[in-house]
Amino acid sequence: MKNIPNIHAKCGNNFTYKQLIECGETQHTTQVSNLPKQLDSYIALYELAKNILDPVIENFGTIRLTYGFCSHELSKHISSNVAPKLDQHAAHELNSRNNFICPRLGAATDFIIENKNMYEVAEWVMNNTSFDRLYFYGDNLPIHVSYSLIPKGEYVKMKQSHSGRRIPRVVKTKKSL
Repeated sequence: MKNIPNIHAKCGNNFTYKQLIECGETQHTTQVSNLPKQLDSYIALYELAKNILDPVIENFGTIRLTYGFCSHELSKHISSNVAPKLDQHAAHELNSRNNFICPRLGAATDFIIENKNMYEVAEWVMNNTSFDRLYFYGDNLPIHVSYSLIPKGEYVKMKQSHSGRRIPRVVKTKKSL
């Protein structure tokens, strides 16, 4: 890929770039422009779709994206439950100081499969893909999955404290599977 693709172009076998860019609730509500500016962000989204989402769909069928790419502009409208410096939703985008928003690079998305135990899906992703990080929130909640060129294979279970705060706990890495 040498040029930024058309937003309507296929991103993997099952989605378009637009679907990965405009799937979040905040983007729908605010209608903030959420287009990646960096070519490497488009490449990372394509790699995420090809290496994670396409295999999941081939195995389980239809998935529903709940959160995808998040530009620097869109992130200003999200006030809670996000960690832009860690979560890879910003892909390879830069902040106002020209630094990567998330130095982990790669790309991430959150998705759910209706009427499916998401623990089973998370286990399948861990055992059958080269994921970077997978955050598991609960059996009936979307999972967060990222992909990068050097996948860490880290499985993180999000525990909820008595105060309601989510606490990450690394449960497994690809090496321990």
